[in-house]
Amino acid sequence: MSEQTRRVTFSATPQGEGTPGASPAATADIRETSRPTVRTAASAAAAPGDIGRRIAARREELGLTREDAAVRAGTAAGYLQYLEEQSTARPGTSVLIRLADALDTSVAALHGGEADLPPGLGQAADHSELIELGPEDCLARLSTHGVGRIATAADGGLVILPVNYSVIDGTIAFRTAPGSTIAAAVGSNIAFQVDHVDEALSQGWSVLVQGSVRAVTAPDVRRRLDALAHSRPWAGCEGRDLWLRVEPDRISGRRIAVR
Repeated sequence: MSEQTRRVTFSATPQGEGTPGASPAATADIRETSRPTVRTAASAAAAPGDIGRRIAARREELGLTREDAAVRAGTAAGYLQYLEEQSTARPGTSVLIRLADALDTSVAALHGGEADLPPGLGQAADHSELIELGPEDCLARLSTHGVGRIATAADGGLVILPVNYSVIDGTIAFRTAPGSTIAAAVGSNIAFQVDHVDEALSQGWSVLVQGSVRAVTAPDVRRRLDALAHSRPWAGCEGRDLWLRVEPDRISGRRIAVR
């Protein structure tokens, strides 16, 4: 993170087979689902529907419509919809290879074989540059929600903990359990960090927010946060009914660009 920080006003707005007329590509792809497929350890461990969810998530990450992705993969948009929405869909190896290539990822990633590995496993690019981000660019990358990390003092040292956050009414809002390590940070200054790594291009960015944490106690404000939050805590909602807000004082960021 940059040592240079800027004091800012934080603002963001939360945001079938045999069918008449089926294309030859769609028919071929649908037939392939009935063939024996190569079963790796990763694919055997994946629950039904995991591949479809990963295909959809990667497609949306790239900003592609189903039609765009289908054209790239040389298949039909209807078949791609079937893969994404049907939990029993099990595409063959050749289909996955084409989809992985179209989505700039790997077959292993679509199977979930890289789910337990940290990001940034690829090699550094030959010509890269570290660029400072301005406040507006930082805010745009931070909004509207995602997974970030809170750094705070605890037990005589520092701890860094992940949270599912949303940007609501100009603050970073998230839920935690009363009595948790993060809840103990109320009233103190903390650091909040969020980033993104593009494995395919060996580039990425990170944003650092410094500010104070306060608890939300007003019932109407709590109801508003419940209604506007983009995601519930991935670790489960039980016991995590304390809303906290980070009010930013300073924000900075950097990105790695490949030339």
